[in-house]
Amino acid sequence: MSQDQITVETDESSPLDTFRQFFALERDVLVLSLAMFAFSLGFQMTNRFLPEYIVALGASGIVVGLFGTVGNVVSAVFPYPGGAISDRIGSRYALTLFGLISTLGFGVWLVAPNLGAITVAGVTIPSWIWIFAGLLLAQGWKSFGLGATFAVVKQATEPSRLAAGFASTETFRRTAFLIGPVLAAVLIGFHPNFTVSFQSVLAVAVVFGTVGTVAQHVLYDASEDSIGDSFEGIEQVRRDLREMPEPLRPLLVGDTLVRFANGMVYVFFVLVITQFYEVGFETTLSLAGFSYGIDLSPEAFFGYLLGIEMLIALLSMTPASKAAERVGLKPVVALGFAVYALFPVVLISGPEVLAPVMPLSWAMILIFAFSGLRFAGLPSHKALIVGPAKQGAGGRVTGTYYLLRNTVVIPSAALGGYLWEFVSPEIAFTIAAVIGVVGTGYFLAFGEEFEAYV
Repeated sequence: MSQDQITVETDESSPLDTFRQFFALERDVLVLSLAMFAFSLGFQMTNRFLPEYIVALGASGIVVGLFGTVGNVVSAVFPYPGGAISDRIGSRYALTLFGLISTLGFGVWLVAPNLGAITVAGVTIPSWIWIFAGLLLAQGWKSFGLGATFAVVKQATEPSRLAAGFASTETFRRTAFLIGPVLAAVLIGFHPNFTVSFQSVLAVAVVFGTVGTVAQHVLYDASEDSIGDSFEGIEQVRRDLREMPEPLRPLLVGDTLVRFANGMVYVFFVLVITQFYEVGFETTLSLAGFSYGIDLSPEAFFGYLLGIEMLIALLSMTPASKAAERVGLKPVVALGFAVYALFPVVLISGPEVLAPVMPLSWAMILIFAFSGLRFAGLPSHKALIVGPAKQGAGGRVTGTYYLLRNTVVIPSAALGGYLWEFVSPEIAFTIAAVIGVVGTGYFLAFGEEFEAYV
């Protein structure tokens, strides 16, 4: 594929311009983009609600934390072998394989309540164990090709416009992040029993996964696929670690602390809404002489809160990336880190602070809108990761960076689960915020600017 075919237009990078460019893409890029949208939609419809699903199947807070930790393991481990598999069998068959695996994972989640408990060595394990099994499968497509995506944008974009280039690609993926939870909220509202209503969400996710898998296998043009060399083993990983660009190290340390903090509490966001505050949304709208009553359960309300969060993310990413061209990547990345760091304590304590001036439900809307600002720095963050890499090495540098970061973050959710279950949710979220603030401060003190933005 030539560079002209995949050039990311960055002179005009508003969301509307991005969607116009999308439909002018060469066919295989368009197919892959649509598949990414389908799988992101399916995963975002389901993943953020799974902690509530696990609790409904009889699990405790510590199990929810372990679930988050298993997700961290998958995020850390899958990308590297995923890239090796793609190199060996070609993009078309790799995409089909990972699509099938993810769709099967959605299916396991769907039937988990019907599979029942299992007995191993005389020990009975409740039906929530199937949620863990499904997770190992469902994240297959999501974790595929991470480094390759970074490398393509780096090759197709001027160094001083990397943040804008990533803002364009993120717009499509984050649109699925916006639509998925809202669609899930609508489906959840159709039945009072959460387990039953969430199974309808999972059934729709299976449909999206199936359509995405079939479409990419049938429509993707694999004529230019190349089969690479076999994976060189652990020595290749060690070599990539040694050769990581020096400017990335302060970013990696700060980012890892911030993500560790977020990982401690991320899987508990839904439980803060549904169990800690038990807040839904109820109001009456008047339009053209008619009144419409809105009464959302906490579970459904959480879906709309995620939609608000992602709407703010979509509106802020492009302006933030343009601002980075004037003030540099580092300040914009630091802003995103700061929101990541502060959000846990804002979520757990903010509603009580805002109680004298607004109802609890509106306080939650404001808080999740604030959370959306953490994504404003994401394009600049990606540019800061891949920018210092040598041309042609963006994929390996990105894979190495995420391998290190995600490996360190693995135990975070288990720690958060322990604090949530045996200490208190307030302590868990406060400690997470402290760790996040330390990470943000470290990056501000020692992080380096990408020279193309100086």
